[in-house]
Amino acid sequence: MTEVITAADVSAVDISGKARDILSRLGAGDPFVADGELVCTSPIDGSELGRLRADTAADVEAVVGRAQAAFLQWRTVPAPVRGQLVRELGELLREHKDDLGALVSIEAGKIVSEGLGEVQEMIDICDLAVGLSRQLHGLTIATERPGHRMMEQWLPLGVVGVISAFNFPVAVWSWNTALALVCGDAVVWKPSEKTLLTAIACQALLRQAAERVGAPVDVSQVLLGAAEVGGALVDDPRVPLISATGSTRMGKQVAPRVAARLGRTLLELGGNNAAIVAPSADLDLAVRGIVFSAVGTAGQRCTSLRRVIVHESIHDDLLARLQAAYATLPIGSPLEPGTLVGPLIDAAATTAFTAAVARATADGGTLVAGGDVADGVAGGQYVRPAIIDMPQQTDIVKAETFAPLLYVLAYRDLDEALELHNEVAQGLSSSIFTLNVREAETFMSAVGSDCGIANVNIGPSGAEIGGAFGGEKETGGGRESGSDAWRAYMRRTTNTVNYSSELPLAQGVEFG
Repeated sequence: MTEVITAADVSAVDISGKARDILSRLGAGDPFVADGELVCTSPIDGSELGRLRADTAADVEAVVGRAQAAFLQWRTVPAPVRGQLVRELGELLREHKDDLGALVSIEAGKIVSEGLGEVQEMIDICDLAVGLSRQLHGLTIATERPGHRMMEQWLPLGVVGVISAFNFPVAVWSWNTALALVCGDAVVWKPSEKTLLTAIACQALLRQAAERVGAPVDVSQVLLGAAEVGGALVDDPRVPLISATGSTRMGKQVAPRVAARLGRTLLELGGNNAAIVAPSADLDLAVRGIVFSAVGTAGQRCTSLRRVIVHESIHDDLLARLQAAYATLPIGSPLEPGTLVGPLIDAAATTAFTAAVARATADGGTLVAGGDVADGVAGGQYVRPAIIDMPQQTDIVKAETFAPLLYVLAYRDLDEALELHNEVAQGLSSSIFTLNVREAETFMSAVGSDCGIANVNIGPSGAEIGGAFGGEKETGGGRESGSDAWRAYMRRTTNTVNYSSELPLAQGVEFG
């Protein structure tokens, strides 16, 4: 068990030493080098955790080569046997949940329960993938030719490149890796430069799992570095699928480069998620759902709630309730029990937050709560979550600011609410709070939300792994996690078998 560090004593604690101890217990040893080009810091207080060596283009070439060799071996292993590797990874995650969750908090700034929750999400996807390893099924298809059978199979694809963001430093890797491994693929992971230690820790656990079950250890590898390392991975023709999670700007750079070599992309990009609050809504329920979705992870989830679209008849009541709730939010070290709002990831995030607040108020918005820098642990980037009541949906409202910034807009009827909801470029997650079944069903219908996720009476964040996760429009169209998302990691082949002594041709064609 990892001891809890409180806000009162965090400045006196060697956070770097704490991270080193965790890495050692997770089997990663001491990865730091004195002259490393990559500086690992903690957003809790801005302290340096250590330095790491950056990979080069030559390293990318070698890593992908080893992954390709591992794939050629791994693809021949029966899928249920491949599932044993993921089962073992899940057991190691259960064993080390507290340590890995603490490392997520130290490196990404998540509060303790969210750090632990992210590791639990990894465990959950491992459980799903193990079951899936016995369910990678195709179809038997009716054929027009007598004495023939037609079917489809799903077969291993190859080396999967995973590019992940800082806000879910371990869960997104696990979504891709657990599925890719049972599908028979190898994985090369390029994590965010802001969360490198959690990646090293995960790789260490997976290597232990591979050694325990006799799987090729190179079936999963990590590349550390800046954008040029990710670019080399994106451009490598030996990587048929790039799964990239991050900003829309990043996705627009990755997609054409992969398309130029006719590769595949699975994109999970930005979100500008909204919640419609109808006149019939249970406001107590709505307030709880809104506050968690808007300020959880300090507003740094791709599914964070950015906009509340509330009926004009309950606008003032809801706004007052939200204002009261925001006034009670504990802000500070994410390692202190009771903290609900930890730090932003870095100074650039704070700058973006305060600039967006200034822009929104200049556009006529009324600042109802927060919006400024908060007193936190020295050196950390702590802000007070903001609520801005907007007279209309301006350009700044339509832009995603990766921070706890919530805009409130009033509507007159459901048609107007849906128009406001769908007016933004992103299409990830959405929700409606209503007790009216017609409103709920309309919201989930073809004329309702245009997002990949549409919830009723819960906020837009906090998805379970059983459903496919992803969105439309500038969110990228990719799907990860549950349902049939596994198909992205495989190739489909259609087979026709002639077990007769005749050779009839399709469509009645006669030849000869």
